[in-house]
Amino acid sequence: MTFDELLKLIRSPGAPRLCDDSRLVQPGDIFVAVKGPNVDAHHFIPQALVNGAKYIVCQNQGTSHESRDTSHFFIPVPDSSLALAILAQAANGDPATQLTNLAVTGTNGKTTVTFLVRSCFHAAGLKCGLIGTVIYDTGLGVENAPLTTPDCLTIAQKQSEMLSAGAKFMIIEASSHALDQNRLASINFKAAAFTNLTGDHLDYHKTTENYLAAKSKLFQGLSPDSIAILNKQSPYAKQIADSTKASVLFFAVDEPADLWADIDSTDISGTSYTLHYHNENIRIKTPLLGRYNVANHLAAAGLALAGGLDLKTVAKGLASLDAIPGRLEKIMPNASFTVLVDFAHTDDALKNVLSTLRPLCKSRLIVLFGCGGDRDKTKRPRMAKVVEQFADLAIVTSDNPRTEDPDAIIKDVVAGFEKGPCIRRDQIRSGAESRFSGRVTSHEAKRSPDFRDEPRVTKIVEPDRHKAIEFAIDSAQPNDVILLAGKGHENYQIIGTKKHPFSDKQIALACLRNRNF
Repeated sequence: MTFDELLKLIRSPGAPRLCDDSRLVQPGDIFVAVKGPNVDAHHFIPQALVNGAKYIVCQNQGTSHESRDTSHFFIPVPDSSLALAILAQAANGDPATQLTNLAVTGTNGKTTVTFLVRSCFHAAGLKCGLIGTVIYDTGLGVENAPLTTPDCLTIAQKQSEMLSAGAKFMIIEASSHALDQNRLASINFKAAAFTNLTGDHLDYHKTTENYLAAKSKLFQGLSPDSIAILNKQSPYAKQIADSTKASVLFFAVDEPADLWADIDSTDISGTSYTLHYHNENIRIKTPLLGRYNVANHLAAAGLALAGGLDLKTVAKGLASLDAIPGRLEKIMPNASFTVLVDFAHTDDALKNVLSTLRPLCKSRLIVLFGCGGDRDKTKRPRMAKVVEQFADLAIVTSDNPRTEDPDAIIKDVVAGFEKGPCIRRDQIRSGAESRFSGRVTSHEAKRSPDFRDEPRVTKIVEPDRHKAIEFAIDSAQPNDVILLAGKGHENYQIIGTKKHPFSDKQIALACLRNRNF
């Protein structure tokens, strides 16, 4: 049997089921063996056969099995991950061909862009499905997202649900892992946006060049009638533009481009800017903070315009989105100080957020952060260096340690601090914690000698993230700004290989209630 014959079969009534996990194979199924970054499913072909697989799609496997046993067929292909993507679409009625597909990729900003794009289509009275880091929203239901970009089987199934819900549009976050693994292959994108590329995921990609190559695949796959929406202010934009057959639309902040914005004002309540496109100019007020969020607005505007919306509708959709889960999300606005939860987990993302917050602070900027285990270690000291540059009080804690020792991760982080000591919270003498709240007590004169001649930034280590959040909020005084960085929307903490219930937002709310806010 050839692959084309299998493709015809899977589109027919009563077609066999498609599966890429040998453990889930049932009699008569099609099993696609994909060589992944950690596991090569070709090793599990025997298990798939034992479970009753009738069709085996594989790479570099001998076809001699087929001549010896007519109960199953081996279909060799050059790239089984690409074959799986094509079969996934075919098995679900080719939903991608019935949607206007939009995508965004980049190190930072993808989630914000997808929520903004969906808001623009909602402003036009149109349904738009969303697949991204926080949620999968098909219109038939919303679920928490286990992966930024799911496998191609899940994508095709979700696209089918979108069509059933009456959606004509889809916006999806395209992660570098997904692009590298062909999870988005066989989807024709009307437009794709590139936000930025900074240091991250080098545990997987090994080099920045490989990381960029993965991102670039999205644009290399665009057709000539598609649009590539690129951040003109990224040093990688020209290279991506040169690699695509699509039309290119550049966007920029405070710099003329095909689509650009000049910022009028910004404060803790939001940002005002003027959006310029062709000969139209529209002023927009958004609750989202900072220059980087204006750039996210532009990427979203480009995608929405490419999807067929007019600028007035786009502006309405951009302005109407009040908040994005875990992205500078304000917790209990009636407190005398500001608590924000943000997903920033790279040095560049932290710099964007902190450079936005620093000039808005009327008092101190308190930053709680950590780094995930089993991930890119090179960014750990860089994150500390960024926090040291902007914060008044830095609290280093655990993120998702996974299988690494939390103390070892923290050691990598604090190595990036250049000035002054970093003190463990449990080593602070009784009464000295009042130093951090600004509340003067009789113990103040007896505070630890560690605080003599301290630099502007006080650095504390508390590996227990729950205790660290409590400490940050208990330390706050009126007009302080607290940033809880790294986990954002996540409602779990990964310790070892298990997920444990944990929400920065819920813990912060409980702490604020304890302070009678």
